[in-house]
Amino acid sequence: MPEYRNIPLDRETGPPDGGLAELVEQAASCNPACCGATATVIAPDGTDRGEPPTTAVTHPDLAPLVSVQWESGEGPIPSALATGLPSAADDLLHDNRWPSYRARALDTGVRSSMTLPFRRQSLTVTLTVYGFRPGFLQNAAYGATALLGDLATTGLLRERQYREVLAEVDQLDTALRTRPVVDQACGIVMYVLECDVERAMTLLRRLSQRTNRKLSDLAEALVRTRGRGAEAQLLRLAEQLESEAGAAAEPWNGHGRAARRAPARTLS
Repeated sequence: MPEYRNIPLDRETGPPDGGLAELVEQAASCNPACCGATATVIAPDGTDRGEPPTTAVTHPDLAPLVSVQWESGEGPIPSALATGLPSAADDLLHDNRWPSYRARALDTGVRSSMTLPFRRQSLTVTLTVYGFRPGFLQNAAYGATALLGDLATTGLLRERQYREVLAEVDQLDTALRTRPVVDQACGIVMYVLECDVERAMTLLRRLSQRTNRKLSDLAEALVRTRGRGAEAQLLRLAEQLESEAGAAAEPWNGHGRAARRAPARTLS
């Protein structure tokens, strides 16, 4: 089932009070013949994995109309997504294009609908208005409804990009804070195996992957113990990497190469 919740929009470009729920409320209110509205937000990070879109509805009875389209792959929303153009159902009583959607809509009392798609880069928003009477929703593809959807999509994209930038800044901050301890751990590995910094970093990353530990946590543990007890494990890993490189790979020494079976230095 789709996830029904609000998504904050950029207040400068989205609806006045922000939120996907606010978008559907305003879309319904600006269409006199409309009995309700739904909106979906589709982004690659969710729908590419088969996850349903995030959805907002003005009335709970309209939620199944979105669900049935997502499950069956037919209806005005899939049609609008496929063509990039508005998809209208003027009278579902006589419209046989989407049997599952038609049956659910008529059971709810909905006779007509208009779906508008809005795309910004990798983000897609659909806005659908519904009517209890046939027709009367053709103008929804223009004017205030289209403008609301356009502004909301722009706002959602800006909000999404803002969150991505914040996440990137947080990652950079974490990297800056953990870099000193990683460098110290790298120095320990260089001393134990008499290798260069590139080889030491490769070993640390591989050890992080194999032990399923963050590189920063692994580095902190090595520094805290000063590498004691890790000499044998580091040597085994170094030999495995050397073996994976192929039988023709040259052994590495203190300048980047060492004897294949050279003993590791012991830290006292």
